[in-house]
Amino acid sequence: SEGHAYFDLADFEVSPGNGLVCYSVDTVGRRVYELRFLDLRTGEELPDRIPRTAGGCAWADDRTVFYTIKDHTLRSYKVFRHVLGTDAADDVEVYHERDEAYSCDVYRSRSDRYVIIDTESTLTSEYWLLPTDEPLGEFRVFLPREEGHEHSIYHHPGGFYILTNWQARNFRLMACGEDDSNDRSKWLEVVPHREDVRLEDVDLFRDHLVLSERREGLTHIRIRRLSDGKEHEIGFKDPAYVTWTGTNPEWDTHELRYGYTSFTTPQSVYLHDMNAGTDTLLKQQEVLGDFDAGNYTSERTWATAPDGTRVPISVVHRRDVALDGKAPLLLYGYGSYGISMEPTFSIARLSLLDRGFVFALAHI
Repeated sequence: SEGHAYFDLADFEVSPGNGLVCYSVDTVGRRVYELRFLDLRTGEELPDRIPRTAGGCAWADDRTVFYTIKDHTLRSYKVFRHVLGTDAADDVEVYHERDEAYSCDVYRSRSDRYVIIDTESTLTSEYWLLPTDEPLGEFRVFLPREEGHEHSIYHHPGGFYILTNWQARNFRLMACGEDDSNDRSKWLEVVPHREDVRLEDVDLFRDHLVLSERREGLTHIRIRRLSDGKEHEIGFKDPAYVTWTGTNPEWDTHELRYGYTSFTTPQSVYLHDMNAGTDTLLKQQEVLGDFDAGNYTSERTWATAPDGTRVPISVVHRRDVALDGKAPLLLYGYGSYGISMEPTFSIARLSLLDRGFVFALAHI
């Protein structure tokens, strides 16, 4: 960053052989990045520089990297291939998203088998695949886009898992063979659609399938062993909380990193052993002063809207404040675009609680 008034290190990706790293920097503040390459064995910068990129990249092998560029509106719309040691001006365009409602990204599958182009609009998604052992080949479409079809794909040896809203407004999980992605009649249902559960995300590992779900407004993490289908769910002590899976780049692992917080628990990072079902706290947000989580308590209740819909409400207060209607109450709520506010920890809110307030969050 020396010599620059502004310097942003945006992203980095280590090569498959762990010898190189591709990283992106912005020295202007425009969110347009230059890709640079560093030899991790010698500490020396490679001469390759790629200007005006979107910041991310995906390695196919130790010599070939794919990246996206932005148009004048900062929409990621083209994917290029760069071979180390060649002039960036000679890089080959491998994908062009011409529909201005869509933007694209490129990444390497966790299984390391594919480079994947992900192109999405608000309610529609499409994927293009290239085997990592064919870096100079052509991408093929996983399934042609269909207006309103949202899906995500996860490669596993022999095929793909697909998180999809096809005939499933709350999403379901399906699977298909390596060459059957274009024929949905050959897709098999793995986790069915449920009217009362939204399947929000999937993390796929060599031996385990991790399902992030929302039931009655609360987030849950469910883990399935692929060899025999045996399942367990991570348990949480608070009645109102939020949890999410973290960054888990390793394919061959039985450890899952996830985050957790509640009205009374500062943001925390845990490591979950998917074989043993045990959790280890790695780090928790520091709260200065004499904070004691035991001084506060939370609960969950429900209200009925005029149309009959039951709305969950998370409540927090000091243990020495009675819920007898005499304490002042701050009720807050916001929801739109299918997203509701979560019962997260707030240092600023402690001042309100310590002065005798009850805080309630309506998950609308």
